[in-house]
Amino acid sequence: MRATILVINPGSTSTKLAVFKEDELFLEQTLRHEASQINQFERVVDQFAFRKEIILGFLGESGLDITDFSAVIGRGGLVKPIPGGVYQVDEAMLTDLRTGIYGEHASNLGAILAASLVKGTGIPALIADPVVVDELCPIARYSGHPLIQRKSIFHALNQKAVARSAARELGKAYESCNFVVAHMGGGISIGAHQRGQVVDVNNALDGDGPFSPERSGTLPLTGLVDLCFSGKFSLPQLKRKLKGEGGLVAYLGTNSAMDIQQRIRSGDAQAEEVYHAMAYQVGKTIGQMAAVLKGQVDAIVLTGGLAYDDQFLVPWITQMVHFLAPVKVFPGGDEEQALAQAALRVLQGKEEGKHYLENVIRQ
Repeated sequence: MRATILVINPGSTSTKLAVFKEDELFLEQTLRHEASQINQFERVVDQFAFRKEIILGFLGESGLDITDFSAVIGRGGLVKPIPGGVYQVDEAMLTDLRTGIYGEHASNLGAILAASLVKGTGIPALIADPVVVDELCPIARYSGHPLIQRKSIFHALNQKAVARSAARELGKAYESCNFVVAHMGGGISIGAHQRGQVVDVNNALDGDGPFSPERSGTLPLTGLVDLCFSGKFSLPQLKRKLKGEGGLVAYLGTNSAMDIQQRIRSGDAQAEEVYHAMAYQVGKTIGQMAAVLKGQVDAIVLTGGLAYDDQFLVPWITQMVHFLAPVKVFPGGDEEQALAQAALRVLQGKEEGKHYLENVIRQ
């Protein structure tokens, strides 16, 4: 009998649901939430009953019952740093997500909802490759000062999913390949994948690395320090300039790559230069990660929403890095498909569902 998997992907203003028959999409729906609905809740965890009711409504309207599923997998939230993989949802994980001790984010609800839906059924509740996946090699943690340690926070779910796809195209296992993977969306993360582990990556959440549509990236230190003590900005204002009001937004007033591409086609020289500069920083960071892998790179993988731009961004980056390794492009980031594939690997015995506290990285 084919495994049936329910995927739950909570976002800030939406709940994406998908039903897979093994690796084949059977049903999907994105449930949008008005700001007025979300803003009535003080904390993310307070949205639990609201979102669960919506999910049960979706299942009822689709003629499905929770007992129809072989597994339920949610998007992983902000938990303790852990290696990549598929994890069984347990009480320790739920406690960290409910308290929000490592941060408040809508993705925290993924595991909470999955566990609640399967309670008492014996059906496994899972998460996979949350953004806090930490597989950094020891020397990659050094920042240059002991008061600050480099952190691994990146688009782990999509990076690992497309790396597996690239490995399949090469006829190899992900665990036997070396890749540099660049996820390019509102934030940009670029990871060095060495035989199944991301041994170095920029902290995309806090805006480290290349600048992106909304984030400033790694800024010149003395300039940033001077800005901090200029008296012109409060701490919240400065944080917004680093994340939310940086990058393309700061230079061009928009985070829309499509708008910028149209401006370039209309002859806007400044838009072209800024957009090219972002591609330049991505290419430069790919080169750094290739050095981490000592030049032994099976492929460079470009993914995320910006990878759809095959007129400007992808060609610019490819021109810079193609001498290192073949460039493969997997546009977008199908998180629901990636989660379903992760659950299926566990159901088929290809991967073991890990236990949370047993795998926490001690930093």
